[in-house]
Amino acid sequence: MEIANELAAIARRMVEISSGPALNAAAFNRLIASTNARSIDRGSAVAARAPRAEIERVIKVSAADYDVDPALIEAIIANESAFDSNATSSAGARGLMQLMPQTAEALGVTDSYDVTQNIRGGTRYLRSLLDRFGKLDLAVAAYNAGPEAVQKYGGVPPYEQTRSYVRNVLASYARRSQIGNVATNAGSQGGGIIVP
Repeated sequence: MEIANELAAIARRMVEISSGPALNAAAFNRLIASTNARSIDRGSAVAARAPRAEIERVIKVSAADYDVDPALIEAIIANESAFDSNATSSAGARGLMQLMPQTAEALGVTDSYDVTQNIRGGTRYLRSLLDRFGKLDLAVAAYNAGPEAVQKYGGVPPYEQTRSYVRNVLASYARRSQIGNVATNAGSQGGGIIVP
């Protein structure tokens, strides 16, 4: 999805360049520099996706280390990156669990595209949110919108994107786990599901 968005942006920029006023050298250099920075930042634009078996192994180990249900980690990854270890959002979130650069840095993640670092860092962050909020839907909302937003609103923030994200993650979690229908309170104002 992100690659398609980037290609569309490049195509739009090419149309602008070809139909607009002549591109001066400084503007051309900025365009090339920003493209190169994205490629260098990701290491390799054509890096192979991590094998699913490797992802599942790291999920299992991280789940045990941080006492988080592996089905919840899988649900977050499915909704964040669709299991694409090279995913990068338009906001700059990276890797399987879509860690923002400042969050990754705080978690000691030096390469967000590294499967092990990303899943371990994302799981550690998720564990901290589960501990902080004590309710599954609030922790999932905080993973998406940030803990400050959940704190500010005293529950799942009234952002449609976040409410949809919570519903989707909890529905995915219910399908992947033995917990049953954990999605019943998705989008609540703080009633939420108590963390097991």
